[in-house]
Amino acid sequence: MREVVVTGVGAVTPLGVGARTLHERWSAGSCAIENAEGACTDFDPAEHMSKKEARRADRFTQLGLTAADEALRDAGWLGGDELPYDPARVGCIIGTGIGGLQTIQDALAKLDSRGPTAVPALCVPTMMGNAGAAAVSLKHGLLGPTFGVVSACAAGAHAIGTAMRTIQTGDADAVVAGGAEAGLTPLARAAFSVLEATSTTGISRPFDVRRDGFILGEGSGVLILEDAESAERRGARILARLRGYAATSDAHHLTAPPADGRGAAAAMRGALADAGLDAADVDYINAHGTSTPLNDRAETAAITAVLGARAGQVPVSSTKSAIGHLLGAAGAVEAAATVLALRDRVIPPTLGWAEREEGMDLDYVPDSARPLDTDRSKPAVALSNSFGFGGHNAVLCIEAAAA
Repeated sequence: MREVVVTGVGAVTPLGVGARTLHERWSAGSCAIENAEGACTDFDPAEHMSKKEARRADRFTQLGLTAADEALRDAGWLGGDELPYDPARVGCIIGTGIGGLQTIQDALAKLDSRGPTAVPALCVPTMMGNAGAAAVSLKHGLLGPTFGVVSACAAGAHAIGTAMRTIQTGDADAVVAGGAEAGLTPLARAAFSVLEATSTTGISRPFDVRRDGFILGEGSGVLILEDAESAERRGARILARLRGYAATSDAHHLTAPPADGRGAAAAMRGALADAGLDAADVDYINAHGTSTPLNDRAETAAITAVLGARAGQVPVSSTKSAIGHLLGAAGAVEAAATVLALRDRVIPPTLGWAEREEGMDLDYVPDSARPLDTDRSKPAVALSNSFGFGGHNAVLCIEAAAA
């Protein structure tokens, strides 16, 4: 099958607008969590799109459009008169966990207070889960396979993996892929709270013994994936190579992983096998790392099972320690962060980690970032883990571009 490369990255996160802003501020130890939430306070739709575009888009779509624009610029696609590929050979796959939740809440409020005729005419096209993918495709004239992926907190990674497969099998030459979420609404806050999934202390400290739940956040991450030969032929700058992808299901519980992390471990092994690599090749793991008691323990068990004797030697860090949990956008944002970490050969830290839990003996990169100290004779390799409610597991295997 064809090789797939990453040529552009974009993100909007609580750390600011821009994938490199995310990477640089997280690496510097900045935490964007305030008042127990990870909000994109630096994001103003008016600075990134017209009033008409903003009015016709839920906030999750606005975030996705902005991240996609950055990724397309980063790949060198914008600024000319034409796309670098036949538009019919360019797809768009954007994942989400919830979709247009704010639109739904606003429409219900109007329905209850003023009746059916008060429901906005654009309610359906703005609330639907595929709205992000549709909006990006419409704006940039992408005529290839375009759809949304909905798999809770694994959606962004599933979208990127599905995009990889789409290129490998020849259904597209390039795909704009990622995830977007805007779940900071009263309903989401209440729903996750009664589920006892969110932190009562307002602190995200993945893998720390004191962790008590995740921090709800919002944002978007988008990658431009291209067939390697086509990208090299057009002179594209290669940021990374997407070597492997695997998806599994726990079939265990709607919200809790199995204690031994067997489904997650199967996805990690599958991604490595898909890449033609093994545990000895892994240099870094960008963990799902939600800061919940069950997930972090199960993920540690999964990593230990997959890496074996090397488990304690491979650095593992969680982006969620700096920005909270972006739900369906998390996997895509974390993939973008992993691409840049490999490029700069720096491992960002797990913020807030200070106290070890018995039996959780991995290197969680506490306190501060560190250099990625690996054999420079071969490209560094990372796994980016994403696991979602419903038992969905998606793992991406990413390799640094050749120096």
